[in-house]
Amino acid sequence: MKKIVTLTSLIFIVFAGVLNAQFTQVELFSGLDKTDFTIYSSYPINNKNTLSIATLAFFQKFRKNENSVFDEVGVQPSLFWNINKHIGVGPSIYYNSFAGYAERLSARLILKNSQTLFVLIPTVAHSEQKRAGYAEVFAQFQFNSPINDKASLWLNGQFLTIWDKFKMHSRSFQQLRAGVSFTGHQIGIGVDYDQYGPDPIEKTSFGLYYRKTL
Repeated sequence: MKKIVTLTSLIFIVFAGVLNAQFTQVELFSGLDKTDFTIYSSYPINNKNTLSIATLAFFQKFRKNENSVFDEVGVQPSLFWNINKHIGVGPSIYYNSFAGYAERLSARLILKNSQTLFVLIPTVAHSEQKRAGYAEVFAQFQFNSPINDKASLWLNGQFLTIWDKFKMHSRSFQQLRAGVSFTGHQIGIGVDYDQYGPDPIEKTSFGLYYRKTL
């Protein structure tokens, strides 16, 4: 019952954040082997923008029954203290249907201009399921090149690696996207590389994606 209440609370926080968000991005990726839906939002909670809440929710479903063990649902609300416009630190609570609950502490580095974005988030965390600590590094880049006043070319990449007990590979992925944005709607091709476990089981999926920033 406690886990159900906690998960329900996390979902409520995510959707409350989406409704109040200053920035919200949704992406649907549909490939030959899996479908992936992700929503991310961020909004300040004070006038000086020194405190902000970032919320992430995702759903990943593989098409083949033998791969259903890798299906994932994740929910993560985070509170960041923004030291300046580039650096923030803060805690989060994360639920993942594959790995359970975790309490986390992250640092966040953001570098951006009109055409490029780079995000780096190193994290230390404690897994309730495994009763052990782990380390995580997430990186993201975006590059866009205008074609005209309404359209632009986009390249996107997201990379994640998790080490159980700070030394043993647990989970990683690399997500690459290339597409065209027209009046705020981005569509293109993508590829996901997923790795699971200490002796990584690898899964690859090619497909199309649609992304919208609200």
